[in-house]
Parts: sequence; C-alpha cells; structure tokens
Amino acid sequence: MSANTKDLRNVVLLGHSDSGKTTLIETMLYEGGAIKRRGSVEGQNTVSDHTDLEHEKGKTIFSHQMFVNWKNNKINMIDTPGFDDFVGEVVSSLKVVDTAIIVLNAANGVEVGTELVWEYVEKYRTPAIFVINQMDHPKADFERTLEQAKERFGPKLVPLQYPYNSGASFNAIIDALRMVMYEFPENGGKPEKKPIPESEMARANEMHNALVEIAAENEEGLMEKYFEEGNLSEDDLAKGITIALAKQQFFPVFVTSGLKDMGSGRLMGFIDDIAPSPADRPARKLENGEEISYDPNDKTTIFIYKTISEPQVGMVSYFKVLSGKLKPGDELVNANNGETERISQLFVAEGKDRIPVDELVAGDLGVTVKLKYGHSNNTLNSKGLDRKIRPMQFPESRIRKAVSTDSTADMEKLVSALHRIEEEDPTLRVEHSAELKQTIVHGQGQLHLDLVKQRIQKEFGVKMNFENPKIPYRETITGQAEADYRHKKQSGGSGQFGEIHMRVENYYDDMPEPTGVNIRQKDIEDLPWGGKLAFYWCIVGGAIDNRYIGAIKKGIMQQMKEGPLTGSHCQNVRVTVYDGKMHSVDSNDISFQLAASGAFREGFHKARPQLLEPIYSVEILCPDEDTGDVMGDLQTRRAMISGMDSEGHYQKILAEVPLAEMHDYGSTLRSITGGRAKFTMKFSEYQLVPPNVQQELVKVHASLQEV
Repeated sequence: MSANTKDLRNVVLLGHSDSGKTTLIETMLYEGGAIKRRGSVEGQNTVSDHTDLEHEKGKTIFSHQMFVNWKNNKINMIDTPGFDDFVGEVVSSLKVVDTAIIVLNAANGVEVGTELVWEYVEKYRTPAIFVINQMDHPKADFERTLEQAKERFGPKLVPLQYPYNSGASFNAIIDALRMVMYEFPENGGKPEKKPIPESEMARANEMHNALVEIAAENEEGLMEKYFEEGNLSEDDLAKGITIALAKQQFFPVFVTSGLKDMGSGRLMGFIDDIAPSPADRPARKLENGEEISYDPNDKTTIFIYKTISEPQVGMVSYFKVLSGKLKPGDELVNANNGETERISQLFVAEGKDRIPVDELVAGDLGVTVKLKYGHSNNTLNSKGLDRKIRPMQFPESRIRKAVSTDSTADMEKLVSALHRIEEEDPTLRVEHSAELKQTIVHGQGQLHLDLVKQRIQKEFGVKMNFENPKIPYRETITGQAEADYRHKKQSGGSGQFGEIHMRVENYYDDMPEPTGVNIRQKDIEDLPWGGKLAFYWCIVGGAIDNRYIGAIKKGIMQQMKEGPLTGSHCQNVRVTVYDGKMHSVDSNDISFQLAASGAFREGFHKARPQLLEPIYSVEILCPDEDTGDVMGDLQTRRAMISGMDSEGHYQKILAEVPLAEMHDYGSTLRSITGGRAKFTMKFSEYQLVPPNVQQELVKVHASLQEV
C-alpha cells in the first residue's frame, strides 16, 4: 500500500444510470488483482453494490469507496449512483477525488444524468476522462455518442481510441496514443497487440497528431522538439498530456466493454501513467482564503466527506487526508465544533470490507469509526491548527412530503430516525413547520424519499406514511374597510371591556399616509413569515389609554398569524386605530387584545380579502422529442412558460408554477420522459390565487372549522 502522495490516484466513476459504472469498476478491480473473480449486478455480488437496498433495486444507490494496487501506484476508486435523486453522493465524491471518469452508454449516447454530473465536474474543476462503455451492445454507436459528447461538453474531448468494430462482434480497439490495435479474446481479458490495419492508418495518424499537438502546447521544450523532429516519443507524449489533463485543457475519450472485460486494463494503465496524483492538483482553498497543499510533512488535516450509520458499529466516517500523515491513536480537533476526537482505528475501504492500516498520507482516502462529534463537511486538524475546508454545497430539494405515523409514540421515534438519516444525507432536510403543523421532509425526488421510508421501516422499525404537505398560503386584502368591535364580558366581580374602531387596507411601500386622522404613533413591522404590518395609533382625547397599544397590536398579530380566510398567515396590511372606548374598572390587556382581534377579522372580511400562493421558478431539461408532452403537462399545472432554450440535444424549459401544482412532479416527469429529464425548482414569489381556487380553499377551511 502506497506511502507516497505522488503514487496515489483518486478517481470517481460518474454517469447516467445503466451506463455500466458498477460493472466497469468490478472489471477494473479484477484487472488489478484486487478480486479473484468478477461479480455481477444481476448476481448481487459486486464489490460496489453490497447493500440489501441495492440488491433489491438492482441499482447503485450509495457511493462506495474501493482501491486497487496497479504497478507502483494505489488507485482509490469511488462508484456513484446514476439517478439524480442521489446527486449528493456525486457532490461529496467529487470533493475528494482528483480525476472524474465519466461513463457513457454507447447505445444511449449522452443522457441527462451525464449532463447533471458534468455541471459538478466543471464546478470543482476536476480533470475528466470519458469512457464510452458497452461497445458490445447490439445498438452501440461510437460515432454518434462521441458527436453528442463533443456537442454537449465541448471540443476539449479528444478520442485516444475508437472501436475497430462494435456491437455483438466488438473485440478490437484502435489506440491512437500508442498507435497499436488491441484485439481481445472472445471472452475478454488480456488483449493481443497488433499493428493497426492499413485501412485505419489515416484516421489513427490524424488522431495521433492531434494528441501530439496537445502535448506540445503544454511544454515549451516539447514544442521545440516537435518542430524539429515532427513527432514526439511516447514518454514525451505522456509528459505533455499529463499536464493538459491536469489543467482540464483536454478530456481523453476511451472505449470499453466492462461486461466483457475489454479495454479496462488500458484505461487503468492510463490512470496510472497520466492521471494526476493529489500532489499534482492545485492547493485547496480554506474558508479564510488561505491554501493547503497535499504535503505529507505538514501537520495533519483531514476532511470528512461522507458519514453513514451501521448496525453494531455506529457512525462510519469516510475522509480524505489533506495534509500530513494519520495514524491510529492520533488526536485531532474538529474545526467546526471545537471537539477533540481520537482516531482509534484506521481503515481503507474495499466496498463493504474495511482493511486496517497503520498510516495514511496526504492525498489518501480512508475510513474510521465511532467518531463522537464528526460529521460530513467537517475538517479535523492536529492540535494548534486553525484550518477549515470550504464546505460542500448541495442542490436545493425538489420534492417535499409531510410524514405521519399511526401513533404519537411512533411519531417521536420517526422524527428521531429522520434526524439520524439527515446527519448522513446532506440532501435530505427535515422541517418541523409550526405554520403548517406538519413534519415535512425535503428531498431530491420520489425515489430518494421512498428510499428514506424504506430505511426508516427496516432499520428503525417505524411505519412512515407520506402525504402531500399543506401549502403555505398567505392572506391579504385588496381594498379598504372600517370595522368596530366591542368585547364585553360580565360574570361577577371585575368584567372585561374593550371597544376598538379601526380602518384596514392593503399596505405597500411609500403609500400615502392615512387621511382624516391624527397620527400619534406609527410602527412598520417586518413579519416573521414575510410582508409587513403597518400599525397607526390615531387615538385622541384619551378614548383609549396608550398603555393598551401593546395589547391591541398583539391581538391584531394573533389574528394575522391565523388569517380569517383559511387560517394562513396575513401580510401587507395597514391598520389605523382611530377610536374606541374603555372602562375604568373592567378594561384590561386581554379585553383590548380580544377586541382588536375581532375588529381586524371583521374589517379583513369587508376589505376584499385575497389569497396568495407561493410560485416557484422551475427549470426543466428534457430530450427534444419529449418537449411537447412536458409542455402539455405543465399547462395542466397552471404554469406560465417564461422561456425556452436549447442545450445540445436537450430543451431547457423555464416556467413559473404554483407550489400547489408540483406535488409528485418528479414522478410524472420521469414517466413522461423515461427518466431522461431533470428539473430544479426555487421559490420565486407570492401571487394572487385564481378566484375559483380561492373559493374552494375557503370552503374547505370553513368545513374543517365546523368539525
């Protein structure tokens, strides 16, 4: 096992679901001697997909860390899910690797899942290698897939290889870097090196010359040598394209059949020879703007990129050593919470297996267990260091569901279990909404939340039900009205008395001051839920003492918190209190609080009340051929299309859609497009609810009040 940062390679396999990542990584492990026999996804015996949930779904759901020793280097590999519901696993993996291997399905071309991961590859400025996999598929089309990839990801994609034949007869690869043809036995494995057929020499030479130019452009000495000799040696080529890859100036393209073990060994050799080590990557930025390099002689800093909870083990933490060396027994201080942690055990991961090690150096990936205070996104340092890595940023949630159980006792267990999973999964958010009186989970898609539900029931023994969450409507008024209300209660002894006259109207910034009144006090309140309350105290002649101002405002606010129309929060209202009466004995705070609440409620109903609904900006990326169906579905959701654009062979649709119409949208979109589309949504603004919708909502609320 390597103890030298220069001898490490950290790669992540990314791509759309069914591109063959797990099968390819299994073959790579086999080629490197890490396993003696290749497993299969169907056989539920791959090193990567080892959880019961993955066996049940037949898909990668979690990221998995593995390694293989190849020649003199240690190659750490992370397999990731292809569904965008689990994009958090992609984001966290990209944070700690030095090269991304983007796997394309030769039969399906560039798919939307590939588009998604590319955004993060660009964001993290990660060197990338493209692999057109499944060349043995009957519908494999290298040329089409390469053309789509160049169209979407740019001219920096440069093929190093192409298939001599493809489909069921695929068994040979032309390699333009080494100018050789690899011919594989029928069942794959080690190829035989053969001369490139004469019919392919023109194309191979053209590709080779393109690689020579890329190499020469990145090293001044190589450029001179190229001009003098007209070519570069294999070592010179390797030197130049290593620099080009590390600087993201070109993205090499390989071809493979992971299933038949064809081309994976050559890919491993390229990673070993050309892919950057952590030492070749730029220094990493800290939160304070300073930098940290992968220096094994520095003090120790590690970054936790993933945590999971295992039965009988507890919390398992996956991390990258960013500087120094880490040994069992070392004590590190968590820069995020100040707590000291002792690294009692140190491992490297091979799927579900953890192999104890005595030391990990800067740049390596490792695992430890039973940290008390360490979580994802935490930086741990040697004592005396003040370093904190910039945290991973995860995408906003796209789906929300209210959760419930069959009993109050189970609800407490459920909330505890949800928070436990929330610690592991940064893309899951658990919200306890006092406004809606619901516990709401926010996730990346229905598949994501279904997985959470399955885990809750299996691991924690709690039944969880999903239902559509209530919508956080807002109430306001569009007119002006006056109202008065007298609260009077007499039941022996001191009674209660308070009378208030007020004017209510719609409030907006810079509106003229109210007329016909003497303004004594003016308060503009920013409401906790958004919008404003403008409160004007215009009492003259002592009709109501100033000491009741606080109680009157409290009564108004209580009514605004549960509005008269649907019980939703009210906003943007101006209240002018201009008259009233009090009693020397019976008037008190509670009397005027109740009187203010009653007067506001009556005035609100008379001032043309209007319901507002949250509108979300939705961006959808879908294949050209599905655009019409997607647009048609949006129209049924009261959507306003705000724009359209082309991105490669995909259409981007921009729309403003009421949140109330977005229930189960992810499932519908997946059904319409066969899983080839993605969407994001973000709160935009509140808008007026259509009259027919408002009438129905008010009617439903009234019926619930009668129960």
